Amino acid sequence: MGKTKLTFKQILERFSYGCGDFGCNIIYTAMSAFLLFYYTDYAGVSALAVGTIMMVSRIFDGISDIIMGVIVDRTKSRFGKARPWILRMCIPFAVCGVLLFSVPASWGQTAKLVYIFVTYNLTSTVVYTAINVPYSSLNALMTQDPYERSVLSIFRNLLATAGTLIINTVTLPLVEFFGDNVSAWTKAFCVLGLLAVIAFLFTFFGTKERVKAAAHDENGQAVDVPFKEGLKALFKNKYWIMMTCMLALFFLMYSVNGGSTVYYAKDILGDRNLVSTINGIFNVVQILAMFFIAMLVKKFGKRNVFSLGLVLDIIGMLMLNFSGGAMPMIVASSIVRGIGNACGGATMWAMVSDTIDYGE
Repeated sequence: MGKTKLTFKQILERFSYGCGDFGCNIIYTAMSAFLLFYYTDYAGVSALAVGTIMMVSRIFDGISDIIMGVIVDRTKSRFGKARPWILRMCIPFAVCGVLLFSVPASWGQTAKLVYIFVTYNLTSTVVYTAINVPYSSLNALMTQDPYERSVLSIFRNLLATAGTLIINTVTLPLVEFFGDNVSAWTKAFCVLGLLAVIAFLFTFFGTKERVKAAAHDENGQAVDVPFKEGLKALFKNKYWIMMTCMLALFFLMYSVNGGSTVYYAKDILGDRNLVSTINGIFNVVQILAMFFIAMLVKKFGKRNVFSLGLVLDIIGMLMLNFSGGAMPMIVASSIVRGIGNACGGATMWAMVSDTIDYGE
């Protein structure tokens, strides 16, 4: 990637890279914001039972992430290591999104829970991992320039937020358009799944892997690091451990906030459609703030911008907690959290890539 004049090709590649998280967030945000609501209010399944399934699935998901990381590292193709998986998994990813919101209404409770367990793990543990792990690796495979990685991460978070905004804004109106019943959710996610596939195709065709393995054998072939040796080295990387812990907390906050907003709007504010207003303000502010992140990173560094984002997220969540249902305070909370998420989301993946360089 050039460091002088910015060309249209560079801008297009950055946009194409960001489209990957746009596609991921169409299903990820739906799982965070609406899936539990769909299971309890439309499919008629116990929230406790579903919550238990989701909690257990997180354990499986952690294991599958490691396995997929090894698979990507050992992938050899003319398209690179990460891009082939984006092409292979984009359609299965969209199909799984539809299956999540297709619980058979006529089945009994036990049969429904079995269906939920299978489809949730298929989506979260297998297919989402198989497309998101390669996508998360793509940043480091495209360039070794730390600043360019920061810019790519900004585009990633910008497009991810756009995907989140679309889901939060159009999901409930789309469900109502299709009849506001169980099958309406299936039809809605057929539309949204197609949109995700298109976004992933932009990423596959619009990006290029340039970074090659540093170690080669006498025949010029890349040398694979043994899994046990790689794992041992990973846990000696103190900065990777720090970022892993921070990202775990960051996504815990994101999931809890996302999953509870629709209930907050419906049960506390008395209108479930207010979820579009609350999340819409949050997402629009986040998108606008993204345009200033590159300037802040250049002046203050990724770590400081990321830390500022976490502080603002905490303040915004406290404002929401003590708002008492007052809309002005809720709007102010969305603005503060939007700026915080822009700072945190736009820098965290670039920092993860930096920890990989440090470990190497």
